[in-house]
Amino acid sequence: MSIIETGNREEAIKVKLPLKECLFGDVEFYKKVAMIVLPMIIQNTLSNVVGLLDNIMVGQVGTLSMSSVAIVNQILFIFYLCIWGSFGGAGIFSTQFFGKGDMEGVRSSIRFKLVIAMTIMAIALCILYFNAGNLVSLYIAKDTPEADRLTTLTYGIKYMHIMLVGLIPFSITQCYASAMRESGKTSLPMIAGMTAMVVNFVFNALLIFGLFGFPKMGVLGAAIATVISRFVELFIVLYGAHRSNSRYKFFKGLYRNFRIPVDLIWPILSKSLPLLANEFLWSLAQATLLQAYSVRGIAVIAAMNISGTISQIFNEVFLSVGNSAGIVVGQELGADRLVSARRTAWRMATLSIMSTIVMGSLLSIVAPIIPQFYNVEPEIKELATRYIRIVSMCMPIFAYAHVSYFTIRSGGKTLITFLFDSCFSWVVSVPAAFLLSRYTDINVANVYWIVNLLELIKCTVGFCLVRSGVWVRNIVKAA
Repeated sequence: MSIIETGNREEAIKVKLPLKECLFGDVEFYKKVAMIVLPMIIQNTLSNVVGLLDNIMVGQVGTLSMSSVAIVNQILFIFYLCIWGSFGGAGIFSTQFFGKGDMEGVRSSIRFKLVIAMTIMAIALCILYFNAGNLVSLYIAKDTPEADRLTTLTYGIKYMHIMLVGLIPFSITQCYASAMRESGKTSLPMIAGMTAMVVNFVFNALLIFGLFGFPKMGVLGAAIATVISRFVELFIVLYGAHRSNSRYKFFKGLYRNFRIPVDLIWPILSKSLPLLANEFLWSLAQATLLQAYSVRGIAVIAAMNISGTISQIFNEVFLSVGNSAGIVVGQELGADRLVSARRTAWRMATLSIMSTIVMGSLLSIVAPIIPQFYNVEPEIKELATRYIRIVSMCMPIFAYAHVSYFTIRSGGKTLITFLFDSCFSWVVSVPAAFLLSRYTDINVANVYWIVNLLELIKCTVGFCLVRSGVWVRNIVKAA
């Protein structure tokens, strides 16, 4: 028996959804999801595979080089998430405007993204350029031999200064690519990303090892290759967005009348600020967690770098499903199909968790294999294997927390997502890692295991929030 749709929020929340309809969708549902999520999975998985190969290349240079790259990338990760977080509020409106069929509303959302991205980028460039040494030093354990400390610090500073150039094309590319994904058309960002990956991989090989007459630059060559690939990606995205026969009609006239309606600025900003704060604080929490683990020695950073790189490949399926949940649920809300939005949210959660059974099992199988490709000490390989297996076992927990976050966010409840996500990290995860790593003799791998299991608390809260329907809102109905 089909469920009667209603645009009334209170009535939509009260509608009882059959369990089977919540867990499984029809063929059309999975076709719609596949069109959005598969290009994401393909692009991001290939990106992570190339990232793994790049990481192995850097790993051939030595432990200190790989550790310096891992430190800088963790610091830059804060910037990347600030950009994505700042787009979140505008993205919620963009997705619902698209579901409503309002292309001028989509354009206004994109303009907001461009303004805020340029602002964040300017601030980040100043902070990171002038404080590179101090930031890298935070991750070098006090008992590290002086020669190793100076080598890691020098590599880290030089690597960061080159990578800062790439923040410019990255910021603009993300503005365009996010708008394309929010419309459900994800093929162009996928093509651009895949091309950039090939360019990055080729120049990594040429510049790290000095092949075919190119200078042998080690980790600095890896940074230059990344910057080149980001400019290539930007060019492809800009060309696809603004060509005369573009599929993305909402880019037409984007700069002709570059204005954002005054009555839209605060609604978008009020949704964006909590998301920006959330992504900044969450990414800072992840950087702090790495710093907490790093007090156990430089080997821990190297092992976690290996683990994180391979785990990201297998995590990409549930991450992409979670991101697409925000899109498909948001479009249902914007179209005023509130009951369907609730049903879709549960189906996406089921799909996300089911995917981790397969991917988690595969990750566990390759856990002892991947570390062997790195030119690092045996203890680092063994520790990396343990980290990878912990991630594989915790994957369903991460998946449900992730899809819950994007479901709640799709309805514009950004303050709740702030409390749900970054506040949890700072109140629970960071203190636990700090205390266990500094004041106990528990093995560092077991500390990592305990901190990840605490995410079960977050899953419980997420389930209650999604079930309550607090997020079931059409925020562009009157816009």
